[in-house]
Amino acid sequence: MVITIISTIFVFGLLVLFHEFGHFITAKFTGMRVDEFAIGFGPKLFSKKYGETKYSLRALPLGGFNDIAGMDATDNPAGERGFCEKPVLSRMIVILAGSFMNFVLPIILFFGIYATVGVGKPSVEPVIGGVIDDFPAARAGLQVGDKILTVDGEKVATWEDFLNKVKTLETERAVTLTYERNSQVTEILLTPQFDEKSKRILIGVQNSIIYEPQSIGVAFISAVTHTKDIMIYMINALADIFKAPSNAELAGPIGIAKMAGQAAETGLISLLNFAALLSLNLGIINLLPVPALDGGHFVNLVIEAVRGKPMSQKALMYTQRAGMALLLLLTLYATTSDLARVFFGR
Repeated sequence: MVITIISTIFVFGLLVLFHEFGHFITAKFTGMRVDEFAIGFGPKLFSKKYGETKYSLRALPLGGFNDIAGMDATDNPAGERGFCEKPVLSRMIVILAGSFMNFVLPIILFFGIYATVGVGKPSVEPVIGGVIDDFPAARAGLQVGDKILTVDGEKVATWEDFLNKVKTLETERAVTLTYERNSQVTEILLTPQFDEKSKRILIGVQNSIIYEPQSIGVAFISAVTHTKDIMIYMINALADIFKAPSNAELAGPIGIAKMAGQAAETGLISLLNFAALLSLNLGIINLLPVPALDGGHFVNLVIEAVRGKPMSQKALMYTQRAGMALLLLLTLYATTSDLARVFFGR
């Protein structure tokens, strides 16, 4: 539980810091007045004012904000330095900068991993690199680092050999596994289960990863390429969700926290990889043309550029309320799904 809490705060804090910094630095660059730069919501734990901006850390680490003067055109104490008084292009840059930084963060994280630890490749050795909760392997006590020796008395030479033997197992019959841990050989019994999602027999383990360090230049190119490939995959997956919403599996704060905890238990590299994936996901989702998201604000600015004047305050108010209501419903649905998975395994 402690690892989950710490890893969740770390991941959310890192993502929010980069996202809000994007808005902050571009607002400053375009001459806007930023009254507060905050990480978190709720009561202030720490605040310090430098120049005209107050920097604060708040109690709930699941978000953050920039208080840019003049975001509301009816309340602009900053005059010509207010957001609403700046050219449309400047405002577009500020709005898009948050998501842009969410795309930059994964490149930084992947680059750091590749240049120091290396690029991960699946090991051919039959050594467990991950154990999935609530699966037979976890219930039987298998751990990361265990080396599988035999399956029902048949020797295992490689990870592929192990997978091929697992595929032939029956879900109704217990199987005997022997493994080596800290030079000690142990024999256990477990019963495989059929996974409806993947439509195959599983015991709930993942293979280990070996890392090969790269040069600075190659590491940077690999980081950019990997980030691009993941973005394309996520965009295609998002398109599939819109085509078949009933098949969508949404994760709310509870689900994300659980995944962060599982990644942290595997190691720092896994947690950083998870943070990179979540950052890309946040950046893409935030660009959707939904009122209350940055993508919705950008659409409003496009409309203003085409019309030559901003939308009426009444229209903006209604669209913002509709967007907030939609996001609230999605959050409630995702949280309900999280709770169902936690308590009922669905």
